[in-house]
Amino acid sequence: MLSLSLSLSLSLSLRDARAHTPATQIFHTDFRPQDLASFGSPTNTACCKHFTQRTFSPVSFDMVFGQVVIGPPGSGKTTYCNGMSEFLQIIGRKVAVVNLDPANDSLPYKCAVNIEDLIKLEDVMSEHGLGPNGGLVYCMDYIEKNLDWLKSKLEPLEKDHYILFDFPGQVELFTLHSNAKNIITEMTTKWDYRLAAVHLVDAHLCCDPGKYLSALLLSLSTMLHLELPHINVLSKIDVLASYGKLAFNLDFYTDVQDLTYLQFDLNKDPFSAKYRKLTKDLCELVEDFALVSFTTLNIQDKESVANIVKLVDKCNGYVFSGIEGDINEFMKLAARDLDWDYYRTLAVQEEYIDDNDSNEDDKGSYLGPSFNGEKG
Repeated sequence: MLSLSLSLSLSLSLRDARAHTPATQIFHTDFRPQDLASFGSPTNTACCKHFTQRTFSPVSFDMVFGQVVIGPPGSGKTTYCNGMSEFLQIIGRKVAVVNLDPANDSLPYKCAVNIEDLIKLEDVMSEHGLGPNGGLVYCMDYIEKNLDWLKSKLEPLEKDHYILFDFPGQVELFTLHSNAKNIITEMTTKWDYRLAAVHLVDAHLCCDPGKYLSALLLSLSTMLHLELPHINVLSKIDVLASYGKLAFNLDFYTDVQDLTYLQFDLNKDPFSAKYRKLTKDLCELVEDFALVSFTTLNIQDKESVANIVKLVDKCNGYVFSGIEGDINEFMKLAARDLDWDYYRTLAVQEEYIDDNDSNEDDKGSYLGPSFNGEKG
């Protein structure tokens, strides 16, 4: 397990080569906000009400709302920004995407502010003889020291734009170094931006218990480091089935349920079994904090994106931005139909993950997994 965790951490710290395609439209032009009412699952009624009550018409507000999009390389951050900006425009919001990745020189979306106008990773590497990771840390230091430049570029957008910040994927920037945190803190404290962190994790990590545990630790570390309202997202859920079978139902992974079962699944591997004590301690660490959970995302599915928007709107306070101290309006929002995650996750599993009866027979479900040997 330790080997799996370390190998994942090392692979996450290296930038994957990403081949960007020209800007493409994710949602069809005939999609209208009213179409949210026709989704038909138990979760869609509340979802539709959220949008009809708050977000169809462009609004002006005194506060700046937005998302900080983070996650390991290859988790789909840039694609997320492209799809999310398109969706938000369709439902009536003015959206600006800000690229804060000095290594991302091929963008599929229209960029309102591009940090490469200030500094480029390629130039830093050639001028200072640095590697990709060291060069990126240098770039983030430089951005932190030149926040006045960034502020001047963002000021024209502050009146009526919802802002998406596309950050680099190097995980050490959000777990070890303080550069990214200091930039975000400047935005939330001195600039009074209302931001929520959207942390993307590739859903296929759920197929390997060691990698899934590493993803839990990464998510927890990032949450504690950034100190922002935070949503963890299993991205690319639509291709999860192609990576193999899940040992448990999907809601085991999204709700981060009793990780004792995950330990037993890891210990079935003789190589991982010798790290049983370490695995147990890491699982207990995640459970003791009780902070990490996931929602799922297929960026090409309107309902899936709408669910993310609804969650983020509650996190950053956008859903309350049109309420001017009226306690009755706050109570109406609190009393709205509940959107039960159980039913939504069940619908996602039925749509994207192949049902396999032998999976439950051989490995058990999350409610009662069967294992060979004794626990502990």
